[in-house]
Amino acid sequence: MENSGNPKPDLKKYWRENLRYLLILLSIWFLASFGFGILWAEGLNNIRMGGFKLGFWFAQQGSIYVFVVLIFVYVYLMNKLDKKYGVDED
Repeated sequence: MENSGNPKPDLKKYWRENLRYLLILLSIWFLASFGFGILWAEGLNNIRMGGFKLGFWFAQQGSIYVFVVLIFVYVYLMNKLDKKYGVDED
């Protein structure tokens, strides 16, 4: 674990930013899965996507796709955060 010039990384700030990213990304996933798939499904069912009602699509497929995309976004954000605080593995 190399510091890339920083004598001691501020791990409290690092952890705070990490938690902020987690909260934002989990909120997006909650919105996509619970919100679009359950709460607002009736309204979204008026819109069709690939022949299926949009509310149904989010409940069955959309929330999974959103989750997979959020995994990649989290990896990207964490790599940037690791480099910012000098705790990256490179």
